[in-house]
Amino acid sequence: MGHPKDIKTVALDGHSLTLESFVAAARYGAAVELTEEAREAMARSRALAEKIAGENRVAYGITTGFGDFATVAVPEEMSSRLSTNLILSHCTATGEPYAEEVVRGMMLLRANALCVGVSGVRPILVELLVEMLNRGVIPVVPQKGSLGASGDLAPLSHMGLVLLGRGEAVYQGEVLPGAEAMKRAGLTPLETLVSKEGLGVTNGTCAMTSVGALNLYDTIQAAKLADLVASMSLTALTGQLDAFQERMHTVRGQIGQIQVAKNIRLLTEGCEILRNCQHARVQDAYALRCIPQVHGAVRDTLEFVKAKVDIELNAVTDNPLLFPEDEAVISGGNFHGEPMALPFDFLGIACAELASISERRTERMVNAALSNGLTPFLTTEGGVNSGFMIVQYSAASMVSENKVLAHPASVDSIPSSANQEDFVSMGTTAARKAGTILQNTLSVLALELLTACQAVDIRRRVNSHGTGISPVHEALYQRVRQDVAFYDVDREIWPDVRAVEKLVRSGELLEIAEEKVPALA
Repeated sequence: MGHPKDIKTVALDGHSLTLESFVAAARYGAAVELTEEAREAMARSRALAEKIAGENRVAYGITTGFGDFATVAVPEEMSSRLSTNLILSHCTATGEPYAEEVVRGMMLLRANALCVGVSGVRPILVELLVEMLNRGVIPVVPQKGSLGASGDLAPLSHMGLVLLGRGEAVYQGEVLPGAEAMKRAGLTPLETLVSKEGLGVTNGTCAMTSVGALNLYDTIQAAKLADLVASMSLTALTGQLDAFQERMHTVRGQIGQIQVAKNIRLLTEGCEILRNCQHARVQDAYALRCIPQVHGAVRDTLEFVKAKVDIELNAVTDNPLLFPEDEAVISGGNFHGEPMALPFDFLGIACAELASISERRTERMVNAALSNGLTPFLTTEGGVNSGFMIVQYSAASMVSENKVLAHPASVDSIPSSANQEDFVSMGTTAARKAGTILQNTLSVLALELLTACQAVDIRRRVNSHGTGISPVHEALYQRVRQDVAFYDVDREIWPDVRAVEKLVRSGELLEIAEEKVPALA
């Protein structure tokens, strides 16, 4: 599938959502629609929920209270109040609001899960969620407050408030009371939730999965960018190319490693500087020589995380579940976030490694004892000028912060609901901190790229091995130099840093590289 921004419509059936189509709807505003099969499946499950309530059968969250109140019977005439009260009492999240794309992703995932037709909600509820997406009514959802089991209760309750014309929502860039946002969008809120719908809205892993899936997609792009930037640093440092020979990596057999080594070969093809410096050393330091092994292991990790996310994008994660074929109502724990918590912790760890090895390459370029002939701190007149000395400091600071953030959230648990919910996942925390690690890593890669362009210029001035770099590197170098001039003497350097950070985050560099090297993976 192509770039998510090229996907214009996403059809929800509970089974077909992909990472790309998820990003298309969450980030790029692709239109969302429900399939007829999904509507029919939801109608069947709703009929069963109504039958259970009418017969006063014991069913968690339909004819009983929630959590430790599961032993408290609730009569049919109170079932709507039960569901609505769940939303009103559970919206306890705090902190800064999630980005709109994250909340759009939560709404999309909740709608898709309900489309499977085992949750007992009315189709009208899901239709309203979809219309809110399509018309741009985005609930304000604070980031903190989820234990990741019983699902993302607090964040999803904030989302559910707007379905009832309560809470707050963003509409056309303005934060409004939920009722006003719905009114301006031409939508009518639900008067109440009915039996099982409170759980249908709030039970599930939609917050953590939305945060994590967006971070996963961006980390996949960051891994590609890391190969690109690393190959420029390799050129600036006159790296030895034998370490990237195909047969070297084939005999180990690690797929990501093979892929990254191929990328480095493609990106450095036609480089005069590298051609003229081969066999200058037997081997390089690990930060250069082991790029395929480190970046490749990250690639393999991302494939593992993606496989788990692909499943969760189409998962039913509320409780209990209703199966119309035999009218079974089964209480279980599909809301538990452990299947996402572990992968999202792994995602953060992998992303942190990209930053850690990037900072080591930056250090080698600014350190004259390690740079194979570059000037100290990449200056033309050292002493009065500090050059790129503190660029490495900033990178080191973020790498160190990443090490703290990479501590897994999933190894922690704290009991809740009077010890009924006595082991929780902390998966939402894992997803959120993976995002912070990602942003640090993108900044570290931007600093490496800024440094590599300066180092290439210094290498060309030294002219010990010629001045030519590969065609793709030349294109990237020229793009950076459109915004950032050569750092001849000390000047305010923060605008340079900011410009390259913006360029790194824009995706433009990858587009340039993929145009020049279509086989880039």
